[in-house]
Parts: sequence; structure tokens; C-alpha cells
Amino acid sequence: MSGDEPSTHYVKTIEWDMMDKRKFFPLSMLSSFCVRCSLYPLTLIKTRLQIQKHGQMYNGLWDAGNKIYRTEGVSGLYRGFWVSSVQIVSGVMYIGTYEGVRHVLSQYRSPPSVKAMLGGGAASLVGQTVIVPFDVISQHLMVIGLSSQSQAKIANPLGISLDPSRSKFRTTLDIAHIIYKTDGFRGFYRGYFASLCTYVPNSALWWSFYHFYQDQLVLMLPEDVSHLLVQCIAGTLGGFTTTLLTNPMDTIRARLQVQRTNSILKTSKALWMEEGMWMFSKGLSARLVQSVCFSASIILGYETIKRISVRQEYKDMVRW
Repeated sequence: MSGDEPSTHYVKTIEWDMMDKRKFFPLSMLSSFCVRCSLYPLTLIKTRLQIQKHGQMYNGLWDAGNKIYRTEGVSGLYRGFWVSSVQIVSGVMYIGTYEGVRHVLSQYRSPPSVKAMLGGGAASLVGQTVIVPFDVISQHLMVIGLSSQSQAKIANPLGISLDPSRSKFRTTLDIAHIIYKTDGFRGFYRGYFASLCTYVPNSALWWSFYHFYQDQLVLMLPEDVSHLLVQCIAGTLGGFTTTLLTNPMDTIRARLQVQRTNSILKTSKALWMEEGMWMFSKGLSARLVQSVCFSASIILGYETIKRISVRQEYKDMVRW
């Protein structure tokens, strides 16, 4: 571009007040469902790797995937999916909270890093409050039947056996009934504090790293590189970094919710006694693959939908 030509001011981040919400929310729900549907098997594998002891059942990501597929079929990789899919609703609340907090903080001229961190943390707090009960039930569905496998015995504290003659809905109701009968309503929020300790920092860090990597890549790469591509790379790097930092707490959360231990400290000690230093990498391979794929997919869908939903007067300011 020559010095005589007028320059176009492109925005790096499409803000809340620049979008048509009638387009944004429905498209966000559709995008969230597609991403979660395609990546759910990784979530299930990650949970089983975290719950097993000493690698008795599976030897890593690929071994777990192959064994589950051979013994349980494709349906085994999607066990508990329809309960977990309620996360679509919490996902809309999550992104609405994130964008809303960023919008409020923008009025106080807060730095982008502060907006990203506080917005991400608040969004996760709202999302987890909605989704934890469904997360508890879906994780029990994920591991049902493992204790009957010949290779290993993994605790099934609810004592529910996998009965092919019973529908998935009936099995889900059985799990919910036993949880309520055993622990009351608070049983559905078992591991809630651990979930907050895992996902609130995870979300705050993820959005912070996402914007940090995006800013660095914009400085490093030529101007004609697709900005959407830059954002997808930034999201992938952010997911990878955050997962490495938060993996131990995610393993503790899974143990609390499925094996019904009563405290983070006791669960941490038990995990250390079982695994030693390996506790920091338990389920990490599956979680890294899941996080990288999820981050790239979510950002691709999220930023594309924001571009589609941007109001007409801002379209010339948005670069693909």
C-alpha cells in the first residue's frame, strides 16, 4: 500500500456491541453442539484414563480408544453423551457472560489482558454452576461397565451394572436416583469446588493466553495472513499451554466426582500414593489432544460466527 492510499482500520477483536445477537446465539449453540459431538470420544477416553489405577486398563490414548471401540463399539465412545450435551445451554451462558463482562470492563478502559482473564473466570463460574450436576451423571455413565472388564477392576461406587436390556435413559435415571438417595441434592454438586478450582483458572488462563498469542502472532506474521487463521493458531497454543498447567487439578476433580472421595487434599494424597510424579501426566495425552482440537475448533466456530453476526456498519472493519 502506498502512502497516498487511505488505510483501513481493522479490529482485532469483534466486541459485544458490534454483533447482531439474534444471529449470534443460535449459531453459537449449533457450533457448540457440532464441536462437542465430534470431540466427545476424547473426553470419555480422558476420563477413563484419569479414573483407572496404575494403567491397569489402558496404556495411553490410542490403546484406550482401540479397546473401547473393540469391546463396546462406537456407542461406547459416546456413552453419556446425551446427558453431557446439556453443556450446549451452559456454553451459551458461558459465552454470554464472557462477552458481557468484557463489555462492562471496556467501559472502564480496562486492559485487554484484564478483560480476558476476568471475563474467562466469570464465564466459567456461571457455566460450571449450571453444568456440574450433568457432568457428575455423565462421568458415571462414562465409566459404567469398567468394573466388569477382565483386565482390571475400577471402582463403581454406585453399584450399577451395565444391563444391555435397560435403556440409556433408564440407566441415567438410576444413577440420578442413587446419587440423590445417597447424598441428597448436594450429591449432584460433588466435586463442584474442585471443578471451580480447575475450570475457573483454566478459563481465565485460556482466554489470557489466547489474546497474548494472538497479539504476538500479529506482530510476527505478514499483514496479509488471514486473521482468522491467526486466531485459530492462538487458540490452539492457548489450549496447549493451559492444559499443561491445569492437568493435575482436572484429574483430582474427576476422581472426586466419580469415586466419591470427600476432599481435594485426601484425593491428592491418594493420587500421589498411587502414581507418584506420574499424577501430573495422568490422562494428559488425551487431554492435550482434546484441548488442542477443542480450542482450534471452538475458535474457528466462535470467530466465524462473530464475523457472520457482525452488524452491517462494522463489516468493513472486520478482516477474515
